[in-house]
Amino acid sequence: MPPDSFYHSLFDIMPVAVAIIIDGKFVYANATAMSLLEANSSEQVIGQAVAEFVHPLDHTRSHNRLSKTGFEWSNAPSQFRLRAVSGSLKMILASSVPMSYEGRDAILLTGMNMTEQAEMAEQLRVSEQNFRSLFENMQDVYYRTDAKGIVQMVGPGVRSVLGFEPQEIEGKTAESYYPQTSDRDLMKKAIMKNGKVADFPGQMVRKDGRIIDISISSRALYDDSGAFAGIEGIYRDVTQRKMMERELQRLATTDPLTNIANRRAFLEQADLIFKSSQRYLSSMNMLMLDLDFFKAINDKYGHLGGDKVLTRFAQTVALELRDSDLFGRIGGEEFCILLQQSNQQEAMNVAERIRERVHSLFLKNTEGESFTLTVSIGMTTNLASDERLGRLFERADKALYEAKNSGRNRVVWRV
Repeated sequence: MPPDSFYHSLFDIMPVAVAIIIDGKFVYANATAMSLLEANSSEQVIGQAVAEFVHPLDHTRSHNRLSKTGFEWSNAPSQFRLRAVSGSLKMILASSVPMSYEGRDAILLTGMNMTEQAEMAEQLRVSEQNFRSLFENMQDVYYRTDAKGIVQMVGPGVRSVLGFEPQEIEGKTAESYYPQTSDRDLMKKAIMKNGKVADFPGQMVRKDGRIIDISISSRALYDDSGAFAGIEGIYRDVTQRKMMERELQRLATTDPLTNIANRRAFLEQADLIFKSSQRYLSSMNMLMLDLDFFKAINDKYGHLGGDKVLTRFAQTVALELRDSDLFGRIGGEEFCILLQQSNQQEAMNVAERIRERVHSLFLKNTEGESFTLTVSIGMTTNLASDERLGRLFERADKALYEAKNSGRNRVVWRV
């Protein structure tokens, strides 16, 4: 058996902590062990009981491992908490075997400082715990699909957003939950082009069949070879926000009394229609409508009565219009209509039907008194020489003026 001095020489150059223990006390500790225990002198370690350095919670386990006798045993690596001379707490991975030292039965103890690894593991555990808590409670829905669009993973937020359990969605195609698969195709196309999307609008179908508005933020996934591997991201229910946006849009573009386009919305849309018609040389007709003697109605029945007349008038006119026609209130009792893709005769027929339908109305005031209503209409069509929409307004307004001056309740055409 090699002499003890040989062991000392060998142990002193080892990068791990090595100590020899007899009767539960240190009789030797190499430089690495002394550094681990933060000892400035051998007296702080040699002759001291091992138990003095072991954390109280680990005393029993340490005592059992170091109380073994004979030479037919070994202690597998296990983590222990040690208290250094300075009082700081260390985590070590220790193992031990029996040996003979200075003619006595002894224990060879080796240890590796695992403090940083333990701290990292604890930080990782806390981080994972925090992430899991966030993941389990987030209102947004995390999802991940493979390259074929099969959902591989979906977060628990899907319960509140779509009403499904995660396992009901995993394994199925993402397209299955879109009312229009084209919505999913548009998002995927955008992701493939840009690598990601943010706040991408879409819709999904809940378990109860209700369609909700969603906002999606996602990115493309690629494998090690650079091939497309799927998509991951989050989506959230923005139905309430979209409803509010639609209502704000409606309020901004709709006349609150008649529920048709207001002046600003009408002019903006009319300008787009005009430019398109001029570009593609298609015909469009403009009708300017003005209620006859409306001031007298207001004076006789009050503004409330006048408002009811305007509302009823707008509802009546709308009955003669197509979905593609534009109808708006320009101001007061003056209204305007744009008829797209219509010739002069078709437009004249529409105008006459409107005039006759309005004339056939029988209205009543709050006292039950009946009265009738008539409308004067000025018309024009777009010409190739028209460089701006205002030219149509000028001609239609002159035609309306002629209709008023020639007896009212009539349609006048002007080119």
